[in-house]
Amino acid sequence: MSVKKKPLVVVTRKLPDSIETRMRELFDARINLDDTPMSAEQIAEAARTADILVPTVTDHISADVVNQPDCKLKLIANFGNGVDNIDVEAAHARGITVTNTPKVLTEDTADMTMALILAVPRRMIEGASILTEGKPWAGWSPTWMLGHRIGGKRLGIVGMGRIGQAVARRARAFGLQIHYHNRRPVAPKIAEELGATYWESLDQMLARMDIISVNCPHTPATYHLLSARRLKLIRKDAYIVNTARGEVTDEDTLIKLIEGGEIAGAGLDVYEHEPAVNPKLVRLAKAGKVTLMPHMGSATIEGRVEMGEKVIINIRTFLDAHKPPDRVLPSML
Repeated sequence: MSVKKKPLVVVTRKLPDSIETRMRELFDARINLDDTPMSAEQIAEAARTADILVPTVTDHISADVVNQPDCKLKLIANFGNGVDNIDVEAAHARGITVTNTPKVLTEDTADMTMALILAVPRRMIEGASILTEGKPWAGWSPTWMLGHRIGGKRLGIVGMGRIGQAVARRARAFGLQIHYHNRRPVAPKIAEELGATYWESLDQMLARMDIISVNCPHTPATYHLLSARRLKLIRKDAYIVNTARGEVTDEDTLIKLIEGGEIAGAGLDVYEHEPAVNPKLVRLAKAGKVTLMPHMGSATIEGRVEMGEKVIINIRTFLDAHKPPDRVLPSML
């Protein structure tokens, strides 16, 4: 009796051990053991040899990759919620299914967002560096290292999806007033639960907030949503927190406004030209004006394992000739 050949699955980065082990059991899985990012040519080669590609948010799956004459891919099972790294329209036109891993990282990313909302106005990283970097500290003083209280302040959430709502729940517990801008208002029940005020005009909301949290996905429509013009609407004593995608904000203008005292500061977990971080941001961090994190919003063991489990479910469902539960279509973006 012949044994059915397992599909070839190429995984671009190292995943949790339990996920890689399960993939080896189920598929002919090629694992990236040293976690070195694949080059553009290596990704193109994987598309020519594999049945299924499992990329991450740092792998660019362009139209050129999927439109190769000898592209074999049938499924791109993205290890990540955002799919801005994939040309979904080109893949769809070529008959390649695309999936992602939604609803897994909501709580983890919201936790990181709330941590930055607390850290920036209260100068936590700046204060911690006094002790860890051997700087002089004479003890408690009534006027030293003063930050700002967050209770009672207005939080403006840009993007009220799952993560935005999770941020709102946390922020409300800290006494923040919840405001938001979204393509459309959330359901009345959710708005009532969160005590959330909807702003149809992003410009009007930005001009009135004490803290702004960016929680929308990166799409062509949200590239530089916080443009130079909009950033200049923000109050001088306000803070910006971004745990979504760096491309949503005009980073150069943000830097100039913080340098000039036109915006009080920022907490950033994502950057416009990742993994490169603008040296001016690093200087602002050393000066205590911004708090920088290396894209850690979703970095929990539990979250990564759940992401991998979703990838496996999507692959197995696809191989069973059913629609994967997390299929992404161009019309959804």
